[in-house]
Amino acid sequence: MGTKEDVRSRLNIAEVIGEYVSLTPAGKGRMKGLCPFHKEKSPSFQVDTEQGYYYCFGCKAGGDIFSFVQQTENLSFGDSLRKLAEKAGVQVEAKYGEKSSRDLYDVNAFALSYFQEHLPGPALEYLKARGLTDATIAAFELGYAPEGWDGLVKRAKSRGITDRLLLEAGLTTENPESGRIYDRFRGRVMFPIRDHLGRLVGFGGRVLDNSKPKYLNTPDTEAFKKGELLYGLDKARSLISGTGTAGGGELIVVEGYMDVISLHQHGFTGAVASLGTALTAEHAMLLERLGAQKLTLMFDQDQAGLKATLSGLDQVLGAKFRVRATSVPSGKDPADALLAGDEAGIRQALLGGLDEVHYRVQAALDKHDVGTTAGKRSILMELLPRMQNLDPLDEGAEQMRTIACHTLGIKPEALLEWIGSKAKRRSLTDTHMAGMSAHRGEEDRELSLLRQLLVDPSLLSKLDGSTPWRNESVRKVMLAALGQGVGGANADSILEIFRGQPEEQLLIRLMFEGRDTGAISRDTNQMYEQKVNGYAAAAVDDIQVSMSIDSMRAEVDLLKRQVAEAEAAEQLNLLRQIGELQRAIEAEKRARRSTA
Repeated sequence: MGTKEDVRSRLNIAEVIGEYVSLTPAGKGRMKGLCPFHKEKSPSFQVDTEQGYYYCFGCKAGGDIFSFVQQTENLSFGDSLRKLAEKAGVQVEAKYGEKSSRDLYDVNAFALSYFQEHLPGPALEYLKARGLTDATIAAFELGYAPEGWDGLVKRAKSRGITDRLLLEAGLTTENPESGRIYDRFRGRVMFPIRDHLGRLVGFGGRVLDNSKPKYLNTPDTEAFKKGELLYGLDKARSLISGTGTAGGGELIVVEGYMDVISLHQHGFTGAVASLGTALTAEHAMLLERLGAQKLTLMFDQDQAGLKATLSGLDQVLGAKFRVRATSVPSGKDPADALLAGDEAGIRQALLGGLDEVHYRVQAALDKHDVGTTAGKRSILMELLPRMQNLDPLDEGAEQMRTIACHTLGIKPEALLEWIGSKAKRRSLTDTHMAGMSAHRGEEDRELSLLRQLLVDPSLLSKLDGSTPWRNESVRKVMLAALGQGVGGANADSILEIFRGQPEEQLLIRLMFEGRDTGAISRDTNQMYEQKVNGYAAAAVDDIQVSMSIDSMRAEVDLLKRQVAEAEAAEQLNLLRQIGELQRAIEAEKRARRSTA
């Protein structure tokens, strides 16, 4: 019989821990990764491959290969030794774990052999008709639970497996009145479900006819936790860590077992499926620990369905991963699409879809008027839960803040200050909103223009009605003035329109500022009026030029951001537009200098 040291000598601690944690080199004889024992963003967990120990500088957890397996799998020392001994090919004495917590895995393995034995027949024909090859059927260990109430129970008894163990594994059901034990799965194609470590924790079964329920899973047991499991993750792990053929940390989340299996058969080896539940925070923690970075949700839904999926997505998932929702163009589920030969449709779906961050922003913009202060305030409050995480590793929150600043015209530093201030979050006043604006200079120029027009309303003829006003009050007044016509508009008539409204005080203030005669005598007042009108005409021209330049500069900034994300061919077109705008800006500047 082997000893603990025999087991230790045959195993590499980094390889064992690497099955649970994505490790990267951290110097001679050291590996590092995210600690599996506490939540963290930056790796503080290290493995010393030469000494055979691990230690977390964050939560202070440490030990050897045996204590690591004990803690991560909640096993006794004897059970952890037994597990590692099996891995090392060493036999150890039974005293280390005669009553093993691995009994559920063992009884599931017994049931799997029973189901596989009964696969030939209608069940195998069904799988073949769904386009599965012999190699795929074997790789996913598919089987069949035959009709009848006690086939598995009888086989178990013949092998000395107790009724209690079958119940604990969720393989049987007990009649509460008679106490009779009978098979849970009957007349179903069986899909073995393994956790991310490859342990056989339960099963999913599908009927061959139209009876209900169509799918039936193992109930929650000590080994089977539906909200923590993803079907196919044991096979997709290598892709997450980059050891597979594709790599890159991206998973395709689909809805059904057959979707996962068909996608894997066609080379899309990052496919996984939740077990009839939405993705949970527990899923997020597991996938983050394994090193996943991107999730593509591929469901057989229309655009509205995809939006509903993203709307209901747990914010924890959005904060940890880059998430997109997509569907096959044909509207079929992935398995049916591949059966129909539409592999190109799958690839097209993976290239497109709705980005979670952009969807949330667009959904907020669709509900609220971005042209008003109240609308901007509502948009910020709606987006706050998703963009308030200031952790630099949350790329989604950072991206949403960037989009919000550009779309709403907000200074990035002002947005960060607001997010960090709980008091301001509770009362985002008009004053706060004005202080956050990145267009204060432009809005001040708009007010100056309105002031000059109140001095001489005939200057309205210089405006064509297409100016995109940033100041909401200026926009309302300008529309009202243009509506009266150049000949009919004057300061008094414009003021009358806004009697009793918030704009009234603004107009009165601007009228006083525009005609501050001070101590000018009555004799020289006519000369003063003429000069004011002359200055006003020049000011309108100058202000409009400034606003035009500001508008073109903003467009240049937008195009520069688009260049960084565009394809090579599109980049040339964008750069050409930037050049044209810059030349137009210089032309406006020259025109201003020549008339000065």
